[in-house]
Amino acid sequence: MSDGARPAPTSTASRSGANLVADRSGRRPTWWPGATGYEVYLRSFADSDGDGVGDLPGLTGRLHHLAELGVDFLWVTPFYGSPMADWGYDVADHCSVDPTFGTLDDFDELVERAHALDLHVVVDLVPNHTSDQHPWFLSARADPEGDHRDRYIWRDPAPDGGPPNNWISHFGGSAWTLDEASGQYHLHLFLPEQPDLNWRHPAVVEEFDRILRFWLERGVDGFRIDMAGTLFKDRDLRSNPQVADWDPAQPIWEQWQAFEHRHDVLQPESLDIFRRWRAIVDDHDGYLMGETFELDPHGMARLLPGDGLHGGFWFAPMHIRWRADAIRRVLVEPTALLGDRLVWATGSHDIARAPTRLGADDAGRQRTLALNVLLAGLPGVLVLYQGEELGLVDGDVPEGAGLDPVGATDGAAGRDGCRTPMPWSQGPANGFTTGAPWLRSAERQPEETAAHQVGRRESWFGHYQRLLTVRRQVPDEPVDWVDGGEGPVVAYRRGLMHVAANTSDEASAIEVDADVTLEFATPGVALGEQALLLPPRAAAIWTTTGDEPA
Repeated sequence: MSDGARPAPTSTASRSGANLVADRSGRRPTWWPGATGYEVYLRSFADSDGDGVGDLPGLTGRLHHLAELGVDFLWVTPFYGSPMADWGYDVADHCSVDPTFGTLDDFDELVERAHALDLHVVVDLVPNHTSDQHPWFLSARADPEGDHRDRYIWRDPAPDGGPPNNWISHFGGSAWTLDEASGQYHLHLFLPEQPDLNWRHPAVVEEFDRILRFWLERGVDGFRIDMAGTLFKDRDLRSNPQVADWDPAQPIWEQWQAFEHRHDVLQPESLDIFRRWRAIVDDHDGYLMGETFELDPHGMARLLPGDGLHGGFWFAPMHIRWRADAIRRVLVEPTALLGDRLVWATGSHDIARAPTRLGADDAGRQRTLALNVLLAGLPGVLVLYQGEELGLVDGDVPEGAGLDPVGATDGAAGRDGCRTPMPWSQGPANGFTTGAPWLRSAERQPEETAAHQVGRRESWFGHYQRLLTVRRQVPDEPVDWVDGGEGPVVAYRRGLMHVAANTSDEASAIEVDADVTLEFATPGVALGEQALLLPPRAAAIWTTTGDEPA
């Protein structure tokens, strides 16, 4: 078994060909500024043994796909020991590999092979909660007076015998479940099978220090922090102000919006934990990116002061309609406030795929690509969700075949459609497995598969591959929005590089300098005499040779 140790190089060749020289201490240089990541939803990526579930060896066997696409790192969703109540986000053993996904040897091989391909490996860290099958929780439930009880959040019932306060779960309903044996409730901001940890307990803090070091010593290059804003809760567990009627039968998003979440999430003490983790990962040139669900850019700035998490996912682009004003609203101010601390993404395993949200056909695919063109030129890290490079819409899951626990209570919020297996080739299970896929879905069309698209310049894969190549050339210059804040074309420049996207369903023309080099363009973009013609839902990146703006 590999021990995961890698000697610090004296220089590292980046994908753009530049050499990054290590400092006198021998530490590797930071690798993530301007990087592009790729989220691997492991269960649905590639199955190596025919059991119908994606696994680590399957991922290792497909790393060449990511290297050819041109990403810099992969983020792998949880593969730890788990009873799978929430498909791995209910962790029972943070320092193991669940047999469903392979072994620690398989993980070591993945890291070794990824690094050989100049790919960094980021893994999920799930610190808000554990599985109810975690040894700590089993002990806490069995012995209310034992050492493990206070590592979770337990409280006596309210005077009426109900939950201790009015907090609700992200998945709907009360965030409290009664343990009849002890007569106390335990807190869970997600499923009852995912009890929240008590981050005010020193043993919890120390255990996660150990977990980080365990995986860093095996060679991982960073962590995506699941639900980074929920670690600490109000010390007195005060109820949240209610701002609308609440009914547990409502859709889960409406339930969540019925309260002002003043006391259950986004508590400032979490920042101290992020600073602690920063000190740990800095010794390994590791990257910390948070799942920072905060739709106010000023709130994001408070979560990302610069000395804790290196970056945080900005979710607002996943929650807009396709309108120029909406796009400007989620790009301009956050860029000014946060710059390279932003992690940009149009989708993930938790929300309908962007082409489905933005059109569900080629119009949706075109809009998604145009949005990614805008994101690709901005400061920060860009993350693609698996299959985004193929232009995938949500998979078609037969009625009654859904497996997402969220979908069981709120069908409209179900996440199965964005989690269907990756289509590698035409034929049974689209080449994902030789067995029966863990999540049933309709077979994809041949043109949706990787086998059909890779190597074709005008395929969706080809477009994203060229976009990521150009992204490496973006100058480290301030962002200057040049569209006047109105009209269908959203545009900015960074030094001599210009980026524009036409949000309209009609063609638009914009003036450009006489001496222009078109670096990237979606189909149909035409360069005329001092004008750039952008077809509907098109985007382009170009450079000029004139003087840079003052």
